[in-house]
Amino acid sequence: MSSSLTPDAVPALNQAAEKFKHGFLGTIGFHFLEWEEDRVVLGLNVVEKHLNLGNVIHGGVLATLLDVSGACSGTYCPYPGRVRKALTLSLTTTFTGQAGPGLVRAIGVKRAGGNRIFNSSMEVLDANDRLLAFGEGTFRLRGGSEDPKGVVVDY
Repeated sequence: MSSSLTPDAVPALNQAAEKFKHGFLGTIGFHFLEWEEDRVVLGLNVVEKHLNLGNVIHGGVLATLLDVSGACSGTYCPYPGRVRKALTLSLTTTFTGQAGPGLVRAIGVKRAGGNRIFNSSMEVLDANDRLLAFGEGTFRLRGGSEDPKGVVVDY
């Protein structure tokens, strides 16, 4: 985690991670390393279930990390018990490297946006900061998520 985190940030990041433990995203097992307005850093400890037949991280896992980091970069919500949600309208991915087990990081940065639609740039790096994948995404905020206070968690 970033050394600039306040003592209150760790519980907030843990609470953020709880919002993503449901459904498909819960099976991936990523965690938040940083999350603030317009930027997020996700971590994933790559283990056997994330590997393809070549024993390197599966492209679907990389694409998922790009997608989630792009959406999260535009949906930061610091309010306990609340969440902002987005859906993906467009996602481009480019795979540039391979990695086996170990930590990878997905970084998403919101680049532009209006009231409901926003654009993000994303990248996934291995533990040695080698670029594994990068992408661009266009996302739409779901109803109620236009407000920075988001909506009450409903699961």
